[in-house]
Parts: sequence; structure tokens; C-alpha cells
Amino acid sequence: MNSLISNLGSSNIFWHDCPVEKADRQKLLKQKGCVVWITGLSGSGKSTLACTLGRELHSRGKLSYILDGDNLRHGLNKDLGFKAEDRAENIRRVGEVAKLFADAGLICIASLISPYRKDRDACRALLPDASFIEVFMNISLEICEARDAKGLYRLARAGKIKGFTGIDDPYEPPVNSEIEIKEKDGICPTPIAMAGEVVSYLEEKGYLLD
Repeated sequence: MNSLISNLGSSNIFWHDCPVEKADRQKLLKQKGCVVWITGLSGSGKSTLACTLGRELHSRGKLSYILDGDNLRHGLNKDLGFKAEDRAENIRRVGEVAKLFADAGLICIASLISPYRKDRDACRALLPDASFIEVFMNISLEICEARDAKGLYRLARAGKIKGFTGIDDPYEPPVNSEIEIKEKDGICPTPIAMAGEVVSYLEEKGYLLD
């Protein structure tokens, strides 16, 4: 019976178009909706960049919203663990939500480790109009582990956390990210400098309208 209901539901669901479309919302907001997807190791500065970028956009009168990986695990994704299949579902859900925010005309800033390339690429595929902007926090494991603000690396090294990205679970770096944030001589850019680089990209590509 349940399978019958499921099959009936999937074959009788239709997309409903509304008169107000993405272009109308973008005109109202004076910006183009997009997804800024920040990926990197724990401690690489993803959340710092997301918050600084959000503040900078707000100061310019642009509407954005941050989807933070840890925050989402308190609600939307609280039923998921950290096995590979759970990580994939975590990213899939965030990708779908980010797509909705972009369709609403917002600049959606997604900040997640998102360690697997195929999962990030699947999110990119949800936005076929090239409005998926991948920001790779290319900060070395040594620096990330030295920061260890949450004490997670210490727990992972002690074997108290299993499947921790960068220790006993892989991180697959982007191949062709739109933006790459790198350290120089062991020194990381300031939050303002990182946010400025992303804002410059958004301006150059026409996402911030006058």
C-alpha cells in the first residue's frame, strides 16, 4: 500500500509556475541570485569568510543568507551522521535549499566542508546558468590543525572521532573552482581581504546590480 501511494505521488506531481519569476525578484532586489559555495577543511576559515562576506554585502544593500554546515545539523540535517551516504545526503539537501534561495534572488552563501567532489558537482548541476560560484579555502592541514578552535582535530588524532575529514577521511579539492583562497608563506589572508576577493568576483560577473 505504501509503495502504491509513493508511486502514485511521484507520477502525479506537476511543477506549478507562478507569474512572479526569478527575473522579477532580481529586479526588485537589484542583484542576481547565485550560490557562493565555500568548501575546505575544518578550520580553514569557511565560516569566517561567510560571515564577513554576508556583512560586506549587507553594507552594500545586497541581500544574502548563510547556510552554515554546523548550523544546519541542528535542524534541517539533524537526522544525518557522518558516514559517506549521510554526508552525500547532507550536501544534497543544502544544494536544493541553496538553489531555492538563488531562485528567490538572494546571494546564498553555503559554508560546508563538503569533502567529496561529486557531491559538490551535483550541487553545481542544480544551477545550470553558471550561478554556482565555488570558493576553495586552500589552507593547509597544518594551519587548520594548529587553529583547531573546536578541538576536533585533537579528538580525531586521539581516535575519539572517526571519519574526520583530513585525518582518516579524504578531502577532494576542487579542480576548477571559481575562486581559490590561499595562504602565502604560511600566512592566511585577512577576513576582509577574502571577502573583498569574492565581492570583486560578484561585481565583475554582474551579480551586484546598481
